[in-house]
Amino acid sequence: MSTAPAVPAAPPSLDSGLHENGAKRAVRGALVKVLLHERTDRGMVLEPFAARCVRRGEVHELVTTDRWTDVPGARVDRVGFLGFVELAEGGVLDRGDAVLIGGEPVGRVLGFDGCHLPNHYNILIHADRLLTGGSLELAPETPVLFAPAR
Repeated sequence: MSTAPAVPAAPPSLDSGLHENGAKRAVRGALVKVLLHERTDRGMVLEPFAARCVRRGEVHELVTTDRWTDVPGARVDRVGFLGFVELAEGGVLDRGDAVLIGGEPVGRVLGFDGCHLPNHYNILIHADRLLTGGSLELAPETPVLFAPAR
């Protein structure tokens, strides 16, 4: 009989169930406010969801990070703030969806931070480097597109 403590199960990957995803439409919106700052101590927490349903008219915050993780509950400190997007239609945002702003690729949806719920989600976008609304010279009404990963 062993007296060693039981090893806790690993948290499920945010990619579990990826093989179940079928076709979907892109989600479109427009920037309503541009943000200019970045932080290296933000403390966002990656929600344990690989997808979130969104509704037409909702406003969510777009945040970039150059750190990649798929561990639910992971702390995300290095972030660049792009701005707030108002969604023109409802749909499903999935981890891995491409994010284009003004027709230019910015990165891919990494996941979601819910620290401001029920007001809005922080949509975390994995990018090669921290990007801000200022570094991309964004302006209100710039189109935003979340394109399906596959």
